[in-house]
Amino acid sequence: MLTRRSLIAASLLASINPALAQTPAPTDPVAILTAIYTRAAKGKGDGGGAFVVENKAAKAKYLSKALVALWAKADAHTPKGDVGPVDFDPVTNSQEPDVKSFKVDAEKMEADKATVAVTITGHRNDRKPADQIVRYDFVREANSWKIDDIKGSSDGEAWSIRKMLTDSLKS
Repeated sequence: MLTRRSLIAASLLASINPALAQTPAPTDPVAILTAIYTRAAKGKGDGGGAFVVENKAAKAKYLSKALVALWAKADAHTPKGDVGPVDFDPVTNSQEPDVKSFKVDAEKMEADKATVAVTITGHRNDRKPADQIVRYDFVREANSWKIDDIKGSSDGEAWSIRKMLTDSLKS
């Protein structure tokens, strides 16, 4: 059978040179962000990306241990009844998500760090060009890529999730 032969040949090739048999990891930063934004753009594109930070399990899946710990500390520091330091959807850089399409660009890729930019196009097109770009800093933890910061701008004012969380601990 041809399929059995192909399988055997691939197995032999992998045993001779494992590097030739490896496929790109589905958990590289570009793939992670492509999956996040594909989900955010589904339907009318108004579902947003809050699923990335909606609970402890989601944060542990997507965010670095250091960012998860900082976020938990900031949440614990927030007075009862108050909104936490992050009061918008950082993935879509909005209060009202609007994702029609997106483009993911790896700006810097190193062995243990990466910066990836996502340019979002909405249905309404009511954003300044700089506000359409969200940048992600990734770190490698235990052979997985995790988001270590999310950065963007709103009405031309730069923001960083890490800075917002850190600043919230000062008040």
